[in-house]
Amino acid sequence: MSLTSFLKNRDVKERFRQEFEMPKMRAERELIAPPLSNRYSLVGTAFDYLMRFYLKRLNPDAVTSQWVAELVLAAPLSPLLQDVIINGKNGKIVRFRETELTKKARWIIEQAKADYAEYLSSGQITDQLIESVLRLAQLDPIFRAGVIDEDLGNVYEEDVDDLRKLISLVEPQFFKASRLCLLNPTFGEASRLVGGADADLVIDDAIIDIKTTKNLRLERDHFNQLIGYFVLHEIAGVGSLIPKPAITKVGIYFSRFGYLHTIDLGGVIHPETFPDFVEWFITRAKQEYAA
Repeated sequence: MSLTSFLKNRDVKERFRQEFEMPKMRAERELIAPPLSNRYSLVGTAFDYLMRFYLKRLNPDAVTSQWVAELVLAAPLSPLLQDVIINGKNGKIVRFRETELTKKARWIIEQAKADYAEYLSSGQITDQLIESVLRLAQLDPIFRAGVIDEDLGNVYEEDVDDLRKLISLVEPQFFKASRLCLLNPTFGEASRLVGGADADLVIDDAIIDIKTTKNLRLERDHFNQLIGYFVLHEIAGVGSLIPKPAITKVGIYFSRFGYLHTIDLGGVIHPETFPDFVEWFITRAKQEYAA
């Protein structure tokens, strides 16, 4: 379970619809970077990694989180771990047998770390770096859904070209933080409340999601996800920061259009009813997670 799956419940959708009116997005932009393959999800996840790398160099003080890809070699239920032996006292892995897939995943992660460090030093987005983020993206579904990509480790030239075009569209002035930059942060206890939730970015007072889609459209599901992040922040903060940073905006970066769309929460949140909504959210999430 996760925030995304929680928000798919019919009664949750209806409660969000009643509480939050979705503002219209009046933006007309040309599709600058159309997809070059049908590996949409893979390229989208790879761009999330590449964007985080880019933002860490743009904002050297940015707070980073462990890559999801790394978790495939740490989660006891990962399909890459064979013959797992777990210490009964503390539940920690004692040892496991290395398979060829495990070795490949370990190589992917180590190579990506080396390419990332080189990029932070040089600022050069090389084909090797782009290939590494594509391989990292292949690991994510293993942790999130237990699905192993049969093409694990292989990359395609058109996906490399696609990512290079996407990163070229990023305008740094929109992502240069003045006081706060969090990359792939979670929401502490609130993330655990819904079985897992992590945002793409927090830049100063805005929670931002990245969408690598060919449609420039604010969907209700996208809006609910953004509001869901804000609710989790209100419950437990973001990135373990104390005190909680002030969040006044949410937004989506439409990477294929090079367009950042933001929503002022002052026009969406109703102070008189929002506290009750948060209490309902907590109760409903506990019911769902317990089930």
